[in-house]
Amino acid sequence: MSKKLHIAMLFGGNSSEHDVSKRSAHNIYEAMDKDKYDIDIFLISKAGIVMNQADSLRVFEGEDEDPIVAAAMEKMDLTDPLAAIKHLSDVKDIDLFYPVVHGNLGEDGTLQALFRILNKPYIGPGVSASAMSFDKDLTKIVLNQAGIRNTKYVLLTDQTKDQYTYEALVAELGTDVLFVKAAKQGSSVGISRVTNAAEFKAGVADALQYDYKVLVEAGLNQPREVFISILGNEHPRASRIGGIVLPGDAWYDYNNKFVDASGMVFELPAILDEKLAEEITEMAIAAYKALGLVGLTRMDFMVDADGIPYLGEPNTLPGFTNISLYPQMWEVSGLSYTDLIDEIINYGLAEFARNAKLSYDFVSLGEEHVGKKEYNAERTEK
Repeated sequence: MSKKLHIAMLFGGNSSEHDVSKRSAHNIYEAMDKDKYDIDIFLISKAGIVMNQADSLRVFEGEDEDPIVAAAMEKMDLTDPLAAIKHLSDVKDIDLFYPVVHGNLGEDGTLQALFRILNKPYIGPGVSASAMSFDKDLTKIVLNQAGIRNTKYVLLTDQTKDQYTYEALVAELGTDVLFVKAAKQGSSVGISRVTNAAEFKAGVADALQYDYKVLVEAGLNQPREVFISILGNEHPRASRIGGIVLPGDAWYDYNNKFVDASGMVFELPAILDEKLAEEITEMAIAAYKALGLVGLTRMDFMVDADGIPYLGEPNTLPGFTNISLYPQMWEVSGLSYTDLIDEIINYGLAEFARNAKLSYDFVSLGEEHVGKKEYNAERTEK
């Protein structure tokens, strides 16, 4: 019998999606083939500190997190510059890191950079791809460069916000329904649908709690939200397309995604015109490649009343809760939850092996020879 792969699963994290991560981690853990994997679990606290094995397991099994973390913090030497990650050394010979950490310090390239420094395989996209895909402004810049359709937007910041009014943005973007979004947030946190000046002002103030860059996007006419799951490295493949139907003027916010989905209808798969489905699939694969993504990503789309699709955003470590659409779309495409996890892990190992082939030459500088310096008199005479 071959040796089991030793996996370190990280969950929690310093983001608004902390509790979402807990639910995702449970589902992934339950789906993992225990005949193939030995799994150690690490909680990342709300303050971004990796907890020890014993405390992580207590939280994972349902104990109240806050008092456990508070007690652990009292024993930690926070003057140690590596205190935040020191407990990762509690276990030895980790073969692969499996981050189940959504949002800030998880999906933004931060953890991925740590794994690079540790020289260990990990699942999901790399540092730069994660960082670009987490920043909605950078994502749109890449999509526009690649010719991939997405909604019009205006970028404002904490320093420029007073230069914009709701009325001026309506005129520029061509619609009186606008979406105000923090550039670097996930799961619809820091997003507001606004239809007047007062809502716009409140939406900007809310978004600026989470990031200093804010996107104001044009709303679409009677949009339909659809999703597609992408899996793979150099040759990614797409699942069938899923969709949701929301009551009235509701939109797919945090509550609908993770708390109460009882008012939604999930279309698994969505019934779409064949040509439209092909276009969405081609756009998703093209965006995946343009952003340099590997491993897994869920691509979110909106289709307007005229049947024109717009790419919303990529989600590079998508949720795996009972409501989450990434694994559901693979299930209706014929790939079981357990087999999906196996593939995600194998793609992480393959990407690590691929990057290990890259060369890094170190050239000795030798003795330094400095050329003659001539100074202009008018620059030196003060």
